[in-house]
Amino acid sequence: MKIISETKGIERLAEIRAGFSRDIHDDFEHKAKPCAECETPGDCCLDAHFVNVRISRLEAAAIRQALDQLSPEKKYAVFERVENAIDRFDLTSTHDSAAKTYACPLFENGIGCLIHDTAKPLPCIAHACYEKKEDLPPDELLAGRENEIDDLNKRVYGRSAPLLPLPVAIRR
Repeated sequence: MKIISETKGIERLAEIRAGFSRDIHDDFEHKAKPCAECETPGDCCLDAHFVNVRISRLEAAAIRQALDQLSPEKKYAVFERVENAIDRFDLTSTHDSAAKTYACPLFENGIGCLIHDTAKPLPCIAHACYEKKEDLPPDELLAGRENEIDDLNKRVYGRSAPLLPLPVAIRR
């Protein structure tokens, strides 16, 4: 297996995300309520009983790269929310936190997801307000792309990267 740079890995990750986003948009999103019509924008991202997104080392690197494009003040506020989420929801890098939920520190009221266009994790891309369970994207679609990302992590870092709660993974 040929090792590639983290920069190349993030570029390839963007391609995987874009393909997954197209699949969701073309095949499933039309069956969901549009976010623009939501009566409570951001509740799905800020619901500490709901959010359980786990990401890999490469995904965390892509998110940190996206956050580096923010103003220093906004970036500081995001990392304050990261630390608060880790403390408040008792998130750790160990397996005992696998079922723990948290409010996403990357969502900002009035703006939305700060990394929506550049580094949004696959589970977040797949999420929408579907009224019928049969309209949801199949788990296999997400799992297949997550396997691609795991393979990419191996090419970048030389090994598989464990999935960590998003706040733990992006903590500096």
